[in-house]
Amino acid sequence: MIELMTPKGVTPMEIRLSGKITDDDYEDVLVPALEAAIEAHDRVRLLVEIADFKGYELDALVEDARIGLKHWNGFDRVAVVSGVTLLNRVIKGFSLLYPCPVAVFAPGEADEARRWLRESLGAIHQEDLGDGVLRVALMGKLEASAYEGEAEDLNAFVRAHDGFRMLLDLREFDGWQGLGAIGRHFRLVRDHKAALRKAAIVGDAGWQKLAVRAGREVLGVDAEFFDADSFDAAVAWLKS
Repeated sequence: MIELMTPKGVTPMEIRLSGKITDDDYEDVLVPALEAAIEAHDRVRLLVEIADFKGYELDALVEDARIGLKHWNGFDRVAVVSGVTLLNRVIKGFSLLYPCPVAVFAPGEADEARRWLRESLGAIHQEDLGDGVLRVALMGKLEASAYEGEAEDLNAFVRAHDGFRMLLDLREFDGWQGLGAIGRHFRLVRDHKAALRKAAIVGDAGWQKLAVRAGREVLGVDAEFFDADSFDAAVAWLKS
């Protein structure tokens, strides 16, 4: 069965799965609660606590897949508290394919899961360095929601300059949480590539050097990589 553990329409939303999960559980409990929360908040943070789990009926599996596809962009973050080893492995194995951050917690760690749902995983900071140079710092582990509002700030900077130069500061960047965040990042880059004249990446990871090469070939801009301790040199190069 599926039990709704929080009032309908709130986020974070909590549900408990136990015993055999049926199609009726989805239609009578999960779907109405999920749609109410999405209508109220656009995206939902969800805690799923699994206890005494005995699997899904076939119709329930189909309904699970249908809901996932219908509300693919409706989830902001999902925490799963489970002691089912096989299920946990599947969730972790496919975590990069999900549109939002997903984390698995052991039985008894529900409070830790709630804290994770509420905490900030990462942030984006924009700073005008003068002479048409914009510093964009990616910090922590970014999720899709971190990009909300950033496009508007970037648009304002681009409108104020006849072409701009970007310093992408990755010194405190730990990566993206899910496909949704990666997609938002590349849409942001794509939407402003026509105005980009020059780009520098400051960081310390090997893949970041590959990103510079991709920037040259895909975006068609002059791009360079600078080590983490060469921030000032990167700024000077962009302004030269």
